[in-house]
Amino acid sequence: MKVPAAISQKKQMYATIKLAAAAVIIAVVVITSLISSSPGSTTGSTNSVSTSSSLLRIGYFPILNHAQALIGLANGDFQRAIGNNISIKPEVFDSGPPLIEALFANQIDLAYVGPNPTINGYIVSDGKALKVISGASSGGTIFVVRNDSGIKTPKDFANKRFATPQVGNTQDVALRMYLLENGYKTKDQGGNVDVISAQISDIFTLMLKKQIDGAWVPEPWGAKLVKEAGGRIFLDERSLWPHGEYVTANIIARADYLKQNPGTVEKFLAANVDETNWINAHRSDAMRIFNEKLKALTGHSIQSDELSQAWSRIKFTYDPIKSSLFTSAQGALKIGFLRSPPNLTGIYDLSLLNGVLEHKGLTSISEK
Repeated sequence: MKVPAAISQKKQMYATIKLAAAAVIIAVVVITSLISSSPGSTTGSTNSVSTSSSLLRIGYFPILNHAQALIGLANGDFQRAIGNNISIKPEVFDSGPPLIEALFANQIDLAYVGPNPTINGYIVSDGKALKVISGASSGGTIFVVRNDSGIKTPKDFANKRFATPQVGNTQDVALRMYLLENGYKTKDQGGNVDVISAQISDIFTLMLKKQIDGAWVPEPWGAKLVKEAGGRIFLDERSLWPHGEYVTANIIARADYLKQNPGTVEKFLAANVDETNWINAHRSDAMRIFNEKLKALTGHSIQSDELSQAWSRIKFTYDPIKSSLFTSAQGALKIGFLRSPPNLTGIYDLSLLNGVLEHKGLTSISEK
């Protein structure tokens, strides 16, 4: 994906700012500039460019929590459901912020993405840019510490160094909230716990070299850290949530695309429900196909035992588990990533999903 020159320049301008809160503000500034700089747009509006109804661009990450996208797009399941009159174009991203940037720039129409980038995008656009139209996955995040870190309980966190995949992403907010709830502040907030952000593959290397004491990571990297980097599971994040359920991936739609192409979106949601149910009913086959498609896409696959362990900690679901997103937003406020209480009224539009579920004889999702 080519990012406009103005956006690249703005990113470079802020590249030396290292504080966590500052990094989140940078992301907001970048997204805001995308809204205001799109041709024909006005600040706060995303209706700048009409998208051809003959093309559907779907963003996702090549990760376990986005298994429906990886399997369904690679197998052609979504294309068959949509029909030959509309071409599907997959767009692969490595993290949430650039995906949200692409959505604001009208470069993608639908996407699988985590709750915190979704929250940020919704707030920055004053609720005009996107809608959450379905869930995708729950769980699949663990806090791994080195076996020789000396950490046995939260009382041992002082002066330790932990890593997350990106400042302000879903895992980063979860770790910082967990530290705060256990009486710790991070060093950038005047405390004695160091939290750094690093590429997920670099987190693995840092653990091997004993340059971090632990990491809050998505699967299958948690399983990999345990097996290959001398780590052990300190906490499965499911233990912090009611019934062990919390959203780790939603499906979002660009608001104008949703309004202009409800029929296409409905067909996509029907395909995603079918894909989700098939994955849950055919675990072994789903893991095998996921690994095959992952290798074809990235050149790498996941060791079968690590994949099995990671898969066991994830629930694939079209339920967006709305309460957990609101809780995450309050967490981002408490740790200073949001400046004011977030207004998320209207972030969900589950009408098409519920229509699909009713047609299939499945339980609908509450709109409240």
